[in-house]
Amino acid sequence: MEYVQERVATLHDYGDVAPPAPTDRAAVVVPMTGRDHASLAAERVLSTLAAVDPERVYVPLRAGPEQVTEIRSWVDGFDLDAEVLWCNAPRVEQLLQDHDLPAEAGKGRDVWLALGVAATHDYVVVHDADATNYSASHVDRLLAPLADGFSFVKGYYARVEDDRLYGRLFRLFVRPLLRALDETTDHEIVDYLLAFRYALAGEFAATSQVIRSLRAQPGWGLEIGTLGDAYDAAGFAGSAQVDLGTHEHDHRSVSGPSGLGDMCEEVGQALFRVLADQGVQVEYDRLRESYLTAADGLVDQYAADARFNGLDYDAPSEREQVREYARGVAPLGEDRRLPAWRDCDLSPAQISSRSRDAVADLSQ
Repeated sequence: MEYVQERVATLHDYGDVAPPAPTDRAAVVVPMTGRDHASLAAERVLSTLAAVDPERVYVPLRAGPEQVTEIRSWVDGFDLDAEVLWCNAPRVEQLLQDHDLPAEAGKGRDVWLALGVAATHDYVVVHDADATNYSASHVDRLLAPLADGFSFVKGYYARVEDDRLYGRLFRLFVRPLLRALDETTDHEIVDYLLAFRYALAGEFAATSQVIRSLRAQPGWGLEIGTLGDAYDAAGFAGSAQVDLGTHEHDHRSVSGPSGLGDMCEEVGQALFRVLADQGVQVEYDRLRESYLTAADGLVDQYAADARFNGLDYDAPSEREQVREYARGVAPLGEDRRLPAWRDCDLSPAQISSRSRDAVADLSQ
């Protein structure tokens, strides 16, 4: 147990106490795909949220039409005030097209759609549906600092399962890349990103004002992109991170479609977009070499940490992954972000209406 503070306020777990939190003024956004339906983790999340009793729960769903009716009925079976938003419904995608918005599907776009609807509440909490050890205290911990004057809160946790270290994309790509940037770049945005202990955590909370300022990456760059906007909207003084203990999540392979190797490219693009927004120039070839050096040093540290705790650790495999992730250090491509809701002429109410109509079409 430690009590070290970072440049953002770091709120620790000293005994699994649920702090007082304004849950009755908060919406909770839980993105899901068809494969999450009725999983043990998702069951736990929704049943736990029923005990938390937030003002409303929004489930942005990406699933095929053959699954939607069953999933909505499953969600309706929990004692929750919940709304399922069918994010890839033809009616919703047509609405995005009509407003010249990117139609690229992904977790980021799903969350963005739900954030627009959820921003009518004072506070919004976002978290994934795949944590098998999800606790009712998580919502309270994310919300409590908002009632204490902060405007953006990020969760952090350890990824240790089956006597192994996980969280590989963060440990082996994001963290060493930020260390390399810290050595070559003199800008507070890098200090801000480094202050968060788990920059890729899907759990965060914010005031409705901050929520309306977020420009979401449509895919896997969502978390890094959110931190970049939080730097502008909340800054060091308005940001906090909270200890959510140890999380057990689904794991992805490094290779293959939607593997960590592909994800690193989207995460890298999101990070470099954040830097570009702040006027930071990047020498990619030099940075790539610095990243490899920083990552190799971290692998040595992870190996020592694993030995200290009696964990299994395959250093050669981790070094191979580092070489795979190096392709994520690449020049910026097209800006694919969705606009901040405060700057968007699309009405969130239209999203809800189109989703409901699309779901109703399935039962006819």
